[in-house]
Amino acid sequence: MQNKYVYGTEENKEFLKTLAEELLSFGHSFPAPDGASYYLGDDGTPWKDRPRETWITCRMAHVYSMGVGLGHKGSKELVSAAIKGLTGSLHDKEHDGWYAGITADGAILPNKQCYAHAFVILAASSAYLAGCEGAKELLNNALRVYDERFWDEENGLAYDTWDTDFKVLDDYRGINANMHTVEAFLAVADVLKDEKYRKRAGRIIDHVISWAADNNYRIPEHFTKDWEPDLECNKEKPDDPFKPYGATPGHGIEWARLIAQYACSTYGTGSDEARKYIEICCRLFDRAVEDAWNADGQPGIVYTTDWDGKPVVHDRMHWTLAEAINTSSVLYRLTSGAKYADWYATFMQYLDEKVLDHTNGSWYHQLDAENKLMGTVWPGKSDIYHALQAMLIPYADTAVSIACSVCR
Repeated sequence: MQNKYVYGTEENKEFLKTLAEELLSFGHSFPAPDGASYYLGDDGTPWKDRPRETWITCRMAHVYSMGVGLGHKGSKELVSAAIKGLTGSLHDKEHDGWYAGITADGAILPNKQCYAHAFVILAASSAYLAGCEGAKELLNNALRVYDERFWDEENGLAYDTWDTDFKVLDDYRGINANMHTVEAFLAVADVLKDEKYRKRAGRIIDHVISWAADNNYRIPEHFTKDWEPDLECNKEKPDDPFKPYGATPGHGIEWARLIAQYACSTYGTGSDEARKYIEICCRLFDRAVEDAWNADGQPGIVYTTDWDGKPVVHDRMHWTLAEAINTSSVLYRLTSGAKYADWYATFMQYLDEKVLDHTNGSWYHQLDAENKLMGTVWPGKSDIYHALQAMLIPYADTAVSIACSVCR
């Protein structure tokens, strides 16, 4: 095992630093003239025939806000471009909130998504940290819209989708939007020192833990309007990019990291209460990698499994590896468990050998069961959010949102 894969070595730290800089360089061409983010192709060239989506624009604002903190040249200008998009063409000035996106010819993508609005909050909070003009106003507006339209105070969870005019609320409830709501709320709590949002994150987390415990730590993804798990949702379309059938091991891993952040920031790293949550984080991570890693005789984390842990979609998505790198490093630091350091090294080696595009830059976004490039779900390289965070979180303070850790 090369030292550059081993947690805590100078070689590993330098490896992550180099890859972070390369990722930031890869994404420079994302802004359209209106500021909304183009979808990036295999070599970082914009695919201008695809819609410019709000969630991608937000992710790019977030990562280049961290680029400001890292001293990456041109980052502040790129954040400003994305903020221009979020306050301009992507913002619904008539009905409020943010469109899902706009097409190449300027038409509006329908519906108002919790997923996208959570990312507006994250983007604005990070841009505010980076000192970008207009970010604080954007953050205030995003929180107001979210509180009015998406937060379900009675249940302590988030609604998923409205129609474009904010008149009809869809019956679907989803855990993915709630996961990124937790991420955004923890960031806002850190940036604005408003603990209301950390408490809300905790309410969501406690629901997720309960649902996971009822399903052998495989987290249900889809729910009815009454928050009853819909375990058969999309069984006929198992590789849907946002609503796949079954359990998504990568989300179990991602939830484990977010729960650890919540516990450490709320109760203090090392406290008895935090340790209770961290034990659950370990169960989530262990269940996910047991089900999904090398499940078909090849390295990599399968996209989905059924409720018995049997792989359904064998494709490997880049974001699952990014979250595995993050969470294994976090759990190693919190537990000193050698197996988590071993997993981290395994994931880093797999990244270098299979997922890094050493020719064109960034990470391959989708590989098949034999780790060959494919693009049925995620063609090209839409953004650098997951990949960049995986280069920063392993050595950052677990209790602090990553943009705060980088920018302060």
